[in-house]
Amino acid sequence: MGTPAPTSRKILYRASLSTPVPARFLSRPNRFKVIGETASGAVEAYLPNPGRLWKLLVPDAMLLLEKSSQKEGRRTAYTVIAVETPQGPVMLHTHRSNDAARWLLDRGMIPGWEDARVIRREVAFGSSRFDFLLEGPEGTFPVEVKSCTLFGERMAMFPDAPSERAARHVSHLAGLAKSGPRPGVLFLVHSLGPRYFLPDLHTDLDFARTLLEARESVDIKPVGIRWNSDLTLEPGASLLEIPWRVLEENAFDSGGYILVLKLEKDLRLAIGKLGEVDLKAGYYCYVGSAVKGLTARMERHRRRRKNLHWHVDYLREVSLFVVCLPVRSSVPVECDMAHALEGIADERVPGFGCSDCLCRSHLFRFALNPLGSEPFIKTLLRFRIDRLV
Repeated sequence: MGTPAPTSRKILYRASLSTPVPARFLSRPNRFKVIGETASGAVEAYLPNPGRLWKLLVPDAMLLLEKSSQKEGRRTAYTVIAVETPQGPVMLHTHRSNDAARWLLDRGMIPGWEDARVIRREVAFGSSRFDFLLEGPEGTFPVEVKSCTLFGERMAMFPDAPSERAARHVSHLAGLAKSGPRPGVLFLVHSLGPRYFLPDLHTDLDFARTLLEARESVDIKPVGIRWNSDLTLEPGASLLEIPWRVLEENAFDSGGYILVLKLEKDLRLAIGKLGEVDLKAGYYCYVGSAVKGLTARMERHRRRRKNLHWHVDYLREVSLFVVCLPVRSSVPVECDMAHALEGIADERVPGFGCSDCLCRSHLFRFALNPLGSEPFIKTLLRFRIDRLV
């Protein structure tokens, strides 16, 4: 891990000029709106971040809000700036992240770009628009900034939701490298904890492969930064290591998955050779795998009308699809994930989906949506992120 460049601490970048308003996270009605509870009651707040943010927006998480200005034309009275975590604030406002990147670039704090300076923001190259145009010793080059809020104990990943735009930006930057200085992509990781960075091959395999192909032509810089409790930015950035070998070994359409289904009422269900099974209403997590064609397997689970082959097909006929979460891996992870879920679920369904292994079950019931459960999210991130290094 790199060492932050020595700087003066007299002037710090501040993400919010007003005192942030703390609010307890209650819900997220849509991608760009959250409901939080302040000292004055429940409020709606604009969330300028399209990511899933499952790790951060957990029940009772403390949001840091800012009063929306009239010139912004917001329908909500507040805007989300950041969220508190045990390791410190994590910036959620993507535009403020870009401002922080500009502040770091102007002061030569990005390792490898110490001698470059920002000429212009929001620069167009053909059909793409990149965040900055920098000038260095070898000439001018564009840089795209990506805000990274997904990380475990040792590894950070981007994106936490599929992003065709991100893949398109990287492909375009790689093409520009043929006719000028090496362009760059800057991943701002909002924590100094992780030592490693990878594209999130589980969430967006296309982006992961695009970044892998572009690594020679694009200057890829994942850097860790730290925010103080008053939303000032600590000067300096720490360069993270990219374990390309790990990506090469795992960036394939194979591995395990967790299928989340919702059963709206209690019922007795006939499940193939397993026989009749009594199932309570709630959320069911089924753990499966695919040696190849993982995407196709998960898409199959979305459909109700199909030949009933596996135990889970019978359950899918009577339940609602919530989400299917891939864990791409070059080694088997299905049974390990089943064992991990058994330890945090409310109950298991004996013998379900495990006729070809020694597990007691591959189906587990949660009374509440597991996507709002911190133990479930931690388990998912352990298999997706920290298992890789």
